[in-house]
Amino acid sequence: MRAHQILAIVLILFPLVTNGQPASLVPLSGNPVFAGRYADPEAVIFGDRYWIFPTYSAPYQDQVFFDAFSSADLVAWTKHSRILDTAQVKWAKRALWAPAAVEKDGKYFLFFSANDIQTDSEYGGIGVAVADRPEGPYRDYLGKPLIDKFHNGAQPIDQFVFRDGQEWYILYGGWRHCNIARLKPDFTGLLPFDDGKLYREITPSGYVEGPTMFKHRNKYYFMWSEGGWTGPDYSVAYAVGDSPFGPFQRVGKILQQDPAVATGAGHHSILHPEDTDQWYIVYHRRPLGETDRNARVTCIDRLHFEKSGLILPVKITHQGVGRQPLQIKSKP
Repeated sequence: MRAHQILAIVLILFPLVTNGQPASLVPLSGNPVFAGRYADPEAVIFGDRYWIFPTYSAPYQDQVFFDAFSSADLVAWTKHSRILDTAQVKWAKRALWAPAAVEKDGKYFLFFSANDIQTDSEYGGIGVAVADRPEGPYRDYLGKPLIDKFHNGAQPIDQFVFRDGQEWYILYGGWRHCNIARLKPDFTGLLPFDDGKLYREITPSGYVEGPTMFKHRNKYYFMWSEGGWTGPDYSVAYAVGDSPFGPFQRVGKILQQDPAVATGAGHHSILHPEDTDQWYIVYHRRPLGETDRNARVTCIDRLHFEKSGLILPVKITHQGVGRQPLQIKSKP
């Protein structure tokens, strides 16, 4: 058990005393939130549980499966092992990473990157798997990649699926280019835009990889990772626009290393429990002293907004976050 996790437990069992009175404390998740080397966490809410679908952080030849983690309160997490691996995806040979998970029509879809293709002559890209339950088992949905070529200079990796009203979009891209495309309602392919094109580039200044998007106060927040993923300067920045297509003007960085806590903080997702004012950023970072590029762990910290709607810089912590059980609305 790591020192900061022991500290979190001690604080839970032995409350602090302030002015002669015990302070009110809640259980803390601790960071990392679960054991093991995991990166690129996709955090979502399905029903009455939080889910994190991360990359198993290992050399590419060993990075051939996905585990998932679920929690009722953000503090206690349950591991679901090997929800998908290359045995179920015949075209994927290595380097499975950066899953994106959504639920639609009672099915659960896991979009993923595979094979780390470097040119259009290589086979791989972004695939889709499907299951009847969030924990799987997942099976290959298409039997081939959904996106298998470079378009607008974007390597087909790091996908994020975003719903806006009745439309479903996929954002993706490495190599400093980001595309957005319209998904067919059944996720079997892409739909053209009004100009007939399938891919629209929305790359903002500073973009490197790892896009994500959410809507807040009728504005579209487009976030991404920048810097080198193997180094201490890995970080998260964002821009704001009036539509999922922008134009997006960079605002600035909101997540980066703290030399007293951890380095390489990046490739994140956002959690916002419905009908609450709680926002969370789920991300990976590298513990102090680690030099192995795969020594990445998954963490959660609070995300806060200014009154203007701008995102405040995130303070990365060892403590993590407190309990936040989900409030499930009863059906009429």
